[in-house]
Amino acid sequence: MTIRAVVKGVGHYLPERVVPNSEFEATIDTSDEWIRTRSGIERRHFAAEGQTTSDLGTRAAQAALAHAGMTADDVDALIVATSTADFTFPSAATMIQARLGMTRGFAFDVQAVCAGFVFALANANALIVSGQAKRVLVIGAETFSRLMDWQDRTTSVLFGDGAGALLLEAQDGSGSNSDRGILATDLNSDGRHKDILHVDGGVSTGQTGHLRMQGKEVFRHAVEKLAETAHAALEKAGLTAEDVAWIVPHQANIRIIEGTAKRMQLPMDRVVVTVQDHGNTSAASIPLALSVGVQRGQIKPGDLIVTEAIGGGLAWGSVVLRW
Repeated sequence: MTIRAVVKGVGHYLPERVVPNSEFEATIDTSDEWIRTRSGIERRHFAAEGQTTSDLGTRAAQAALAHAGMTADDVDALIVATSTADFTFPSAATMIQARLGMTRGFAFDVQAVCAGFVFALANANALIVSGQAKRVLVIGAETFSRLMDWQDRTTSVLFGDGAGALLLEAQDGSGSNSDRGILATDLNSDGRHKDILHVDGGVSTGQTGHLRMQGKEVFRHAVEKLAETAHAALEKAGLTAEDVAWIVPHQANIRIIEGTAKRMQLPMDRVVVTVQDHGNTSAASIPLALSVGVQRGQIKPGDLIVTEAIGGGLAWGSVVLRW
């Protein structure tokens, strides 16, 4: 028998404030049409004043636990993927752990920017397969609105805030790719490309800083690397793109999503798309899309899912799982 990390629950949370594209027209040289055409984004959510990443992550975690019919007492480990933790330390994960009333086990953050949730899923899978944890709560949560330069029309209109969560549980599988749960992962990074997507602040500067991006370069790397990592993970699982029910990609830009699907030779009606409603929520985008996909009735038990993401670092990767 083989131990598999199987999804038992999923949930998400979005801040109440919805920001349509038109809201930017009063402050920067942009328009609803310009934003939609270049990104596919129509609106996004912004956290309220005083509302933190751990606040959002806690709400998403509670939703995932409720969906699974479990409580924090059932969880052995908690991993949060984020680039916008409330503080330098402690981790957002330990803060969410406390708010959930989880008094045992362990919690930690993973930082791989927009690829963070994929990296967190891979870590959760390793904990479960190795026997270190039976149930792991994996959360992606971000407040990227706190990193924006509101005078930069090329970046400020792209990002939003939100959180999503999955609860994974160890279950016995046959060892074949027909098992439910995580079947394969593929992780990559290349620090030579730091300058094309980064935040110009941090501990070394004494300031939070703002997000800076070279859009054309990011696009070029994204389409190529996302398709490659998806194929690599499918090959590890002994599967092909033809076996895929749904691609659930990082929701950065509709053109990147379309370009990746084309390279994988999959139609867009097999891609879960939420970028129009959420914008780019970085590490939160994949669990948000998974939760919305379940709510819509798109994702069903037994479906083969491929998630893939790329973010600053550069860091990129993919996970193949059967729902």
